[in-house]
Amino acid sequence: MPKNKKSKKSDTSDSDSGPEDRGPVKKQKTQNKSSGDSDENSWDLGKNRFVKLTEFKGKWYVNIREFYNADGELRPGKKGIMLTMEQWHKFKEVMPELEDAIKRNV
Repeated sequence: MPKNKKSKKSDTSDSDSGPEDRGPVKKQKTQNKSSGDSDENSWDLGKNRFVKLTEFKGKWYVNIREFYNADGELRPGKKGIMLTMEQWHKFKEVMPELEDAIKRNV
């Protein structure tokens, strides 16, 4: 058995979106609106999952993510994906094929 075998414990815990198994949460900038709606670029998918259009370091992303409740505040979890605009446009291109596959298999 090799002496330098490293544990990959953190690599296998991606399915947990809770705060106890990760480092500090980086807050995303949101647009504050006086009307009470703090994020007009956000769409609820149900079960604490959201699609958000976010800007980070001057670039725009489509962020599809599961959130968790921390002290009454929804926070982004590890479960999710942040697509660049290039990836988003490619995703839209394959959507008709995906829809056909869903119709055939579901």
